[in-house]
Amino acid sequence: MEHMETSTYFESYENLEIHRLMLEDSERNKSYRNAILNNKDEFCGKVVLDVGAGSGILSVFCAQAGAKTVYAVEASNVYKIAEEVAKENSFENVIKVIHCKVEQLDLPEKVDIIVSEWMGFYLLHEAMLDSVIVARDKFLKQDGLMFPESATLYSAPCSLPSMYDYWEDVQGVSMTYLGAKLRENASKTPVTDIVFPESLLSDPEVVLWIDLNEVTLEELDTIKLRHVAVANKTGKYQGICLWFTCNFPSKFSEPVILSTEPESPPSHWKQTTIVLPTNIQVEESTPMAYDLLLRRSSVDKRKYTIEVTMLDPSEVEHPEYCLCHLTKCILVRAMLEKYEKDDMERSENK
Repeated sequence: MEHMETSTYFESYENLEIHRLMLEDSERNKSYRNAILNNKDEFCGKVVLDVGAGSGILSVFCAQAGAKTVYAVEASNVYKIAEEVAKENSFENVIKVIHCKVEQLDLPEKVDIIVSEWMGFYLLHEAMLDSVIVARDKFLKQDGLMFPESATLYSAPCSLPSMYDYWEDVQGVSMTYLGAKLRENASKTPVTDIVFPESLLSDPEVVLWIDLNEVTLEELDTIKLRHVAVANKTGKYQGICLWFTCNFPSKFSEPVILSTEPESPPSHWKQTTIVLPTNIQVEESTPMAYDLLLRRSSVDKRKYTIEVTMLDPSEVEHPEYCLCHLTKCILVRAMLEKYEKDDMERSENK
């Protein structure tokens, strides 16, 4: 069964529409291009491994930056396109396209740099991160570089007007019954869509931070978060939004960050939303609490299930300096502010 799922995964990347979608994502391409070409000193004369090379654009960036050899590894039949792209850009003597899975790869040498666009929806879903870790452990030199070098997954409560408000008046017709059915379906599978910045109801919380130089496969099996969020505006609490950022090495340049947050230009990843079954009106300073669990599928290791458990904010522990309107948090804030004021007065009197 797992073999069939893996085969389906690679076959899906033979659909050229997927590659068109990624290549038309200017933010994705620009981030990788800047991260690589702004660090030519790191790439010049070096050996690079491109994990999941696809159509080969990242391999070409590496060759343009002066890499001596780029091993472009692609498991799907799109490797043929990568070969033609290398020739089209006159880098066929630099880019060595290899048609196999990274797990079955055999190279004649260790590499200085690993480059990969491995991220899936909400960072982990249908991602190639496992393959990147395998490649790192097997082929990367001890002082080698990872592009990107870290990634962060975020979570925040949000409004989802396209799932709720829209169906109340569709050109003068109430369609709330259909809207409820759509939300019922959406509650079973996270929705990939654009979430506008004004729809976020609180500051985000970090769900997961990954150091690509050290993360292990086992650490990615289960990810847990308890988020006690505080509404920074009045709004409708209708879902939970997930997005990610990736950071690239920046020894010789300004840091490059690929961000899929709602405030950034849209990317093909968009944002991932978990639709709540109820529409809750919240006022500014209202606390919202939930447990978020991401668990790797036992059938297909590239997929994750998401579980959300809604919690009573009055029954869970809040952050030390929580800004919500619950009495216990107001008292703690007042006490902390008094301590800070006393400390400042003692410092001034010294």
